Amino acid sequence: MLTVSLFYEHILYDFVCTKLVQNSLYNSVLCKKNFMITIYHNAMCSKSQGCLRTLELEGLEHEIIKYLDSPLTKAEIKLLLKKLNIKPIELVRQKEEIWINNFGGKTLTDGKIIEVLVQHPELIERPIVVNGDKAVIARPFERIYEIL
Repeated sequence: MLTVSLFYEHILYDFVCTKLVQNSLYNSVLCKKNFMITIYHNAMCSKSQGCLRTLELEGLEHEIIKYLDSPLTKAEIKLLLKKLNIKPIELVRQKEEIWINNFGGKTLTDGKIIEVLVQHPELIERPIVVNGDKAVIARPFERIYEIL
């Protein structure tokens, strides 16, 4: 009798766990997702600071990437673009003096824009928050809730 009872208890446990994992509320609220959240952070940016504070206040584990100190590679930018689901030009801070003086008004390919972002990481919109295969440019910083 005890063996049968343990067998059914195990099946019930597996069923409940499966249902909880499938439930988005469990994933987003109780588990805070199973992914490590990454923030591409510029400490001089108030929006980036606010976003980082929000992650900390929510108690969410996160990795901070100071992309100005360690510039991103082409491959990393391409991956971010895929997760953001945007075109390279949408990642560019087009009002920055460097952009206006050197690239403004020019027709650039996506590849060339990515090269510019590698050479001038200060032109990358910020903050970028990644959770698994999704990302947002967190302007305003409350946009992070879209991917949690």
